[in-house]
Amino acid sequence: MRDGFISVAAGTPKIRVADCRYNAEQIFTMMREADKQGVKLLVLPELCLTGYTCGDLFLQDTLLDGALDGLRTILDATRHLEILTILGMPLRAGGKLYNCAVAVQKGLVVAAVPKTHLPNYNEFYEKRWFAPASSEPLDIEPGLPGQGSAFVLGQTLIHCLGMPGLTVGIEICEDLWAADPPSRKLAEMGATVIVNLSASNEAVGKAAYRRQLVVGQSGRLCCGYIYADAGEGESTTDLVFTGHNMIAENGALLMERRFSTGLTVAEIDVQRLLCERRRLTTFPAAEPKADLYARAIFAPCETKLYRYLSPTPFIPENAADRGARCEEILTIAALGLKKRLEHTNAKTAVVGLSGGLDSTLALLITALAMGMLHRPASDIIAVTMPCFGTTDRTKNNAVLLAERMGAALRTIPIGETVKRHFRDIGHDPEVHDVTYENAQARERTQVLMDVANECGGLVIGTGDLSELALGWATYNGDHMSMYSVNASIPKTLVRHLVDYVARDNLEKDEELTHVLEDILDTPVSPELLPAVQGQISQRTEDLVGPYELHDFFLYYVIRWGFSPRKILRLAELAWGRAYSHAVILKWLKNFYRRFFAQQFKRSCLPDGPKVGSVALSPRGDWRMPSDASARLWLEELETL
Repeated sequence: MRDGFISVAAGTPKIRVADCRYNAEQIFTMMREADKQGVKLLVLPELCLTGYTCGDLFLQDTLLDGALDGLRTILDATRHLEILTILGMPLRAGGKLYNCAVAVQKGLVVAAVPKTHLPNYNEFYEKRWFAPASSEPLDIEPGLPGQGSAFVLGQTLIHCLGMPGLTVGIEICEDLWAADPPSRKLAEMGATVIVNLSASNEAVGKAAYRRQLVVGQSGRLCCGYIYADAGEGESTTDLVFTGHNMIAENGALLMERRFSTGLTVAEIDVQRLLCERRRLTTFPAAEPKADLYARAIFAPCETKLYRYLSPTPFIPENAADRGARCEEILTIAALGLKKRLEHTNAKTAVVGLSGGLDSTLALLITALAMGMLHRPASDIIAVTMPCFGTTDRTKNNAVLLAERMGAALRTIPIGETVKRHFRDIGHDPEVHDVTYENAQARERTQVLMDVANECGGLVIGTGDLSELALGWATYNGDHMSMYSVNASIPKTLVRHLVDYVARDNLEKDEELTHVLEDILDTPVSPELLPAVQGQISQRTEDLVGPYELHDFFLYYVIRWGFSPRKILRLAELAWGRAYSHAVILKWLKNFYRRFFAQQFKRSCLPDGPKVGSVALSPRGDWRMPSDASARLWLEELETL
């Protein structure tokens, strides 16, 4: 279970109604197959040992005795299997019959949990045969191979030794539909994975509602949720069962199958669930009760990962979802700026326009805000400030963009001013060091601030979230503004936002689309070093690394608090075909070094709107001392 991953499965065996011997063979065959696939936790449907649709046969001792014999067959056939399997069967206790989930491992019964909420409507008449779970534990009929709580029928948590953080809670079908599902209390007591043994018939529209329940419950409880549904073999007298199996994690559907039998396999990240519970102050501290615990024992293992992991966690991969996300982000950012312009009675908004992606996005957002205020785009002052590294391409794109957007354009060359500054401080302009670069960035910021003062405006910041994470900004240069609209938008998302406007601008302005597309094709660069034969000589990603990797690192460092070891493993899963282990490790080390060393720049950031779950504002989302040491993180990376 390295890095918190556990391989789990929901299984739907093909059964015969009331043929317990046949069903037992199907079950232990499925257990063996799951074990071969590395599954550690297998969940099977409700009453799968007898069949859910036995009706009044549940009142026949012959069927109930056959179910017990079937369970003994399963235990004997799987006594050497480590896999923890939870299957459904009827059990007698205290003179009543209960619809139960029975957990087995290595030939022993680990726990038996009765169904709490019994339906008694439409085609479901469970109260005709079964009693609901008692508030007190009940002694099960003798003869089951088990230990400790295995002989007690009642709500039980299964604590998995050898699998840190894995505690399993059980509910059965209708329990999930109830107003207060047992899973809520189970999660509060420490269950990180909830399993549901179900026999839910199929009807038009029911699958979508069932999916919403499973995914929603996994999100509310910050848990893994495994839903195993009855399928082929159940009686079709009045109902059809389709084996709708689902595995969800913290509000996301990992795997789903319908209209089939067999295994549905996925990996649940228990470590991620625990990180989320720690982060959410509204999630209560666990209230473990020793008498409610059963134990399953596992040997240490490493779960092989088959899950799909998006290489771009900030960007939806579905085109429709991506478009909706872009529209929402642009609107949120523009609303934030609209409020600031209103509150300060700013006459203008001043944007330093370089012809690059970030300043382009800032201008687009500013234009949206002006539109919301019913003010003309000419209230935007776009300032282009060519200097030593500016190319004709970026300068021309800046000019064209300002014209197409209707902004007032000012071109203010700063080369001579910077040279005078070099003379003032005694710097050799032939030495292209950090002083050479930062003097230009700070002069540009000074110009923007002074223009804003002159025009009664606000300087709109253009730096993005990825640059803030890496500290790729000149302190008191482009690091500073009066309102930073891109502050919580990562570089990879900046690109998609500009592309979205290029393709879907409301005016269908072909010239605007053309200039935006050329900006998208321009290498990311601060253009602070002299151009070579008219071409950009300074490429940011050659210096700090690929932004697509850094945004991946940023998401898992900030959103989930994962260790460097785990992030490296996930990055290799997501990016292994594009980048080697050595390359990913190199830039991950660089990310941590820069992230820790550059915190002082983030500790005094200007205001800016939060648009997503990851942000670095020192006033809320990320509070870190500027003097924190990266030693522990870097030492872990050195072992990799």
